[in-house]
Amino acid sequence: MQNQITNILQHMAHSHEQMARILDAERHVAVRVAQIIHDLPDAEPDFGGTSGIIESAGQVNKNIISYLNAFADLQEAIAEQVGRVIKELNGQEEE
Repeated sequence: MQNQITNILQHMAHSHEQMARILDAERHVAVRVAQIIHDLPDAEPDFGGTSGIIESAGQVNKNIISYLNAFADLQEAIAEQVGRVIKELNGQEEE
C-alpha cells in the first residue's frame, strides 16, 4: 500500500511540474505582451483607429484571462490531488 501511495505522489509531482511549466510559458507570453505594450509610443500612436485599439485591448485581455484560468485550473488540480492523498493517509492511519 505504501508503494502505491509513493507512486501516486510521484505521478502527481510530475503532473504538477508539467502544469507549472505550462503556466510559466504562459507567464512569459504575458510578460512579453506587457513589454510590447510598454514600448508603444505615448504620443499619437497609430493603432488603426478605434477598432484597432479595441481589438488590441481585447487581445491583451484574452491573454490575461487565459493565464488566470490556467492558474486557477492548476490550483484546483493540486487541491483535488492533495485531498485524495490526505483521505488515503487518513484511511491508512485507521487500519
